[in-house]
Amino acid sequence: MGSPVTRSSTFDGRAASRKAARVSGLHPSGFSIRLPASPRKKTVRMPMVARRLRDPDINPCLLESDASTRCMDENNYDREMCSIYFLKYKNCRKFWNSVMVQRRQNGVKPPMPTAAERNEILGAMGKMPY
Repeated sequence: MGSPVTRSSTFDGRAASRKAARVSGLHPSGFSIRLPASPRKKTVRMPMVARRLRDPDINPCLLESDASTRCMDENNYDREMCSIYFLKYKNCRKFWNSVMVQRRQNGVKPPMPTAAERNEILGAMGKMPY
């Protein structure tokens, strides 16, 4: 068996001076540099899947989804209090899924109607089917 490997605890003066230079605003060569007034804020973008779910042309049940989420927030996430909203969302998804299947069978592109087309369909029905 060999001797165990130990780490030496040597001090790297160059690393410490680089850190001090970053804090003080001096370049390691001694020249002063300009630091930005405030740190850059990174723009946060929603993931593609989340953006698609928030798009009214893609998600026909956006209002029902928002209503059920809002109900959950207001009722401290008690699912029993929001069962009506869940049923409305479920019925909405069933209705538009059946429309999408029918349009696919008829060869209509795109299978999901746009938001304007959906408003026309619902207007022709006279009332909400769900």
